[in-house]
Amino acid sequence: MTKSERKKRNNKSKDEQRFTADTAKLRKFKEPSKSSTFLDKMKARLSGGHFRMINEKLYTCTGKEALNYFQEEPSLFDLYHAGYKMQMSNWPQQPVNVIIDWLKKKSPSLVVADFGCGDALIAKSVKNKVYSLDLVSNDPNIIACDMSNTPLDDSSIDVAVFCLSLMGTNYQSYIKEANRVLKPGGWLLIAEVKSRFDPNTGGANPEKFTNAISELGFKSVKKDFSNKMFILFYFTKKDKQNFKRKEIEWPLLKPCLYKRR
Repeated sequence: MTKSERKKRNNKSKDEQRFTADTAKLRKFKEPSKSSTFLDKMKARLSGGHFRMINEKLYTCTGKEALNYFQEEPSLFDLYHAGYKMQMSNWPQQPVNVIIDWLKKKSPSLVVADFGCGDALIAKSVKNKVYSLDLVSNDPNIIACDMSNTPLDDSSIDVAVFCLSLMGTNYQSYIKEANRVLKPGGWLLIAEVKSRFDPNTGGANPEKFTNAISELGFKSVKKDFSNKMFILFYFTKKDKQNFKRKEIEWPLLKPCLYKRR
């Protein structure tokens, strides 16, 4: 072998060594270590635990208590909604998308109030004027308030929406607030977890729920049980309100609590 051939061979060998070393570094960079994977899993479990804790709190306190809870620690609101989105990602269909599709078939001139709006997806998806209401606002377009005491004017809304947001123990006061702000003939749409309306597992009787809202001054238009995960109720506000109505018997809505996995 000549001197020049030996030199080429040595250079090739060095290039191969560098390639092998660089490949190893790249593989090490791309593939997470066992410790980082473990930490990610631990973080996910901790986040899930916090979500369950906050979720249970919201279902077992009043709206005013929930408002104070998040005002004291606003970061918990973001933590809750991160967990909420994770739970919703497992659903084959989102009730908010059904409501958005319904609104898109109506006139864009209808004014909407989204009670418990979350990340205000309805407002971002339709041409209508939407008042997005929730306990905390990280967005200038979201109004932070107690759902039973909003800053909206009387008879100023055409459509009131509760999408998985009848969470407080005083949920009936939220519906009464919707009744106050809705125009005569206005729509009330309620989407709720199906298990909350299964009497066989401790849930409310959907007929009693419908009757209570009807006694408040609404007409039941439709009940959609077709989805596996949620129920949709459609009501319209009666033109004539009975202000001398008897006391309404509101059914208890059981909390929607998530089991630890």
